Amino acid sequence: MTTFQHPFRLGRLTRAAMFAAALTTAGTAWGSDISLAFPPSDKPVSRLHQLTDRASELAMRAMGMLGIHYKYGGNTPETGLDCSGLVHLIFKEAWGKDVPRTAKELSQTGEHVDKADLQPGDLVFYNTLKRRFSHVGIYLGDHKFIHAPSTGGKVRIESMDVGYWKKRFNGARRISEPTMPQASMQ
Repeated sequence: MTTFQHPFRLGRLTRAAMFAAALTTAGTAWGSDISLAFPPSDKPVSRLHQLTDRASELAMRAMGMLGIHYKYGGNTPETGLDCSGLVHLIFKEAWGKDVPRTAKELSQTGEHVDKADLQPGDLVFYNTLKRRFSHVGIYLGDHKFIHAPSTGGKVRIESMDVGYWKKRFNGARRISEPTMPQASMQ
């Protein structure tokens, strides 16, 4: 196990709580409040149940990569990651699922999702190289996504509402969660 691979054996509520705390912390760092849009409740545990398994598995893995250096064609945290390398690694670690290795190929995987229907774990695509679907990130919720930006950058969280990203948005895809074999569910 490398330094960057974490044994995620935590319970679902613990992972969800860590994700919620990370989003709140990230929002404070951006100088904005992040509202997770929970209905009023005096029971914190009921709020945590509302975070999806998608978010807790994919987003928590992705957030563990924050600060990793960008490297074109990069596949590992130790040597650096590019945008699709980050996505490929996260899906492999979180779900054991091999997804295509390029942003263009990823843009043809899974099902189309309207921007208004985005859920944590969905893939968001951008035109950053004067061609459609040249960049990919993982949607975290609250109009935020995580990605490996470009040479000289590091894996980071961005707002989809920033003008640069808003005008380059190409679409989103949802990759289905793997189904658990019946025998392992006992």
